Amino acid sequence: MVEEGVVLHEHGLAELHVHIEGTFEPELIFALAERNRIELPYRDLDDLRGRYEFGDLTSFLDLYYANMDVLRTAQDFADLARAYFARAAQAGITRAEFFFDPQAHTARGVELREVVDGLADAAAGARREYGIDAAMIASIVRDRPVAEANDTFTDLMKMQAPIIALGLDSAEVGYPPSLFEDVFARARAEGLRITAHAGEEGPPEYVRQALDLLGAERIDHGIRSLEDPELVARLVDEQIPLTACPLSNVRLRVVDTLADHPLRRMLEAGLSVSVNSDDPAYFGGYVDDTFSALREQLGLTDEERQVLADNSMRAAFL
Repeated sequence: MVEEGVVLHEHGLAELHVHIEGTFEPELIFALAERNRIELPYRDLDDLRGRYEFGDLTSFLDLYYANMDVLRTAQDFADLARAYFARAAQAGITRAEFFFDPQAHTARGVELREVVDGLADAAAGARREYGIDAAMIASIVRDRPVAEANDTFTDLMKMQAPIIALGLDSAEVGYPPSLFEDVFARARAEGLRITAHAGEEGPPEYVRQALDLLGAERIDHGIRSLEDPELVARLVDEQIPLTACPLSNVRLRVVDTLADHPLRRMLEAGLSVSVNSDDPAYFGGYVDDTFSALREQLGLTDEERQVLADNSMRAAFL
């Protein structure tokens, strides 16, 4: 018997755009705060949940980074990842390539080894425990100093962190991909795959920079690419995957409603787009929730859902 809400796909389903810190559910935040004896600035769970209304990306990031403060030990990071894998398995995910933000933790005094070891331990057991093939992507936090990005990458390489790719995330506007050309060149030289957030709040030019200067093989979000027909033609011709996050786009006011989301236009244009949850604990749902909402509000068909699932598996860094 299939549990209600589970999304099944013939060839599997990959989640390629999920920030492990963004899967941090309120209950676990409070549990880790108690374990680590940290006083939270919230009265209770309802008080915390009441703050999950965002005017833009920056207002979300303020809460996102504040909640991370309770993540201190390798066990904390392992518990966070395992909670995500358990929920992702319910959603039908068979491959999860998840982002983590090393700088968001080292900047507040957490040892990088604690972060990497905890996440790696959970990822190593994900297939056995949850039926998910899991892989780690370290993301550069673009609104922190460029020199820090290079130092962080050096530290990851020294410890032989089991990452498959380097990503670029956080506040996009004013922080073009061009700032990080050097560290991504180093990542390519190490044989890592490359992905980058671009074209969410930033302009189509950021997508071009991610491709041409960073060597991005995938674009995270990328919905503003539709403003540039020449760029769309290139993305279609080269079949560059775009990892769309519809619920995130609505909650961060990038699009007004899910019915306004350009996902169907992206499919009709021939873009290799997939559906992902981004920061599901904050944006109202995991991948199965997203598919259900798209079916209801965008009229997504079973055939379109299968195309999106197939796109996700083709775009995975396998």
